[in-house]
Amino acid sequence: MAAEIIDGKAFAARVRVRVADEVLRLKAAGVNPGLAVVLVGEDPASAVYVRNKGRQTREAGMESFEHRLPADVSEADLLSLIHRLNVDDAVHGILCQLPLPAHVDAAKVLAAVAPAKDVDGFHVSNVGLLGTGQKAMVPCTPLGCLMMLRERLGNLAGLEAVVIGRSNIVGKPMAQLLLGDSCTVTIAHSRTRDIEAVTRRADIVVAAVGRPEMVRGDWIKPGATVIDVGINRAAGTGGKDRLLGDCHFESCAEVAGAITPVPGGVGPMTIACLLANTVTAACRANGLAEPEGLTA
Repeated sequence: MAAEIIDGKAFAARVRVRVADEVLRLKAAGVNPGLAVVLVGEDPASAVYVRNKGRQTREAGMESFEHRLPADVSEADLLSLIHRLNVDDAVHGILCQLPLPAHVDAAKVLAAVAPAKDVDGFHVSNVGLLGTGQKAMVPCTPLGCLMMLRERLGNLAGLEAVVIGRSNIVGKPMAQLLLGDSCTVTIAHSRTRDIEAVTRRADIVVAAVGRPEMVRGDWIKPGATVIDVGINRAAGTGGKDRLLGDCHFESCAEVAGAITPVPGGVGPMTIACLLANTVTAACRANGLAEPEGLTA
C-alpha cells in the first residue's frame, strides 16, 4: 500500500490564506500586524530565507521590518536594536536570523527578545510555558507538524507518538505539543536502545534527528503517519546537491499510511507558521480573539 503524500506546499498555501484573512480582521479592528527580522552578516542561505520571509509577510498584508547589520556589528549594538524593537508598538513579532557571528552570544540575543514578541518560540519563558501546558509562543516547525497531523488524523488523543531527536528547536517542543493533544509520547535519540522497535510501536513518527535516511521502512508500523523534519544535503548528479530527509522515503512510503516528502513537506510550513505566530502575537498584544486553527 502506497502512502498518502502530505503536500506541505499546498498546506502552507492554505495557512497563508488563513493568515491573510486574519490580518484583514485585525486591520478592521485598527491593528496592523508587524514582523521585524534581523539579519547579521551576508550568509547567502540566511539572506535568501530573510528575503522570502519579507515577501510572504507583505503578501499576507502585514508590515515587514528588515534590519540588516554588518557581520562585525558589536553585541551591544545588536542588543540595543532588539530593545528598540521590543518597545516598538508597530512590531508584534521579532526574529533574529541564526546563525550569528562567533563574537555574538546567540543565547543572550535570543533571551533579549520580549517573550510576547518571540515568534520563533525560543525564549526560555516560552519554553517553560509550553512545557507546563500554558499559553506560549510555539516554535514554528513543530507547530507546522502539529497542524498537518491534526488535519490528517483529527483527534490525536490516545495515539502513540515517537519523536526521533531531542533538540530544543524541534524534538522537545514537538513532544510537548503532542502531549498537549493527549498522545502517548516517546522521545527517541542516539542512546535509545533498540530504536527500531521503539519506533515500530508508533502511530505517529516525527523524525528530526539530522541523519539522512536513518529511518527505514521496516521501522514503521503499517499505516502510521510519518512526519520527516530532516533536511540533509548530499552530492547529486551534475554538481547539484540533493535534499534528503531523515527517513528513507521509498521504503517508508511502502508501509506508512501517510508521509511528508523532502523537499516539499515540513519545510514550507515554517515560514507559514512564523506568519501565523505574528498574527497570534498581535491578537494577544491587543486583547483580541486568537485565530482558530493557527495556534497550538
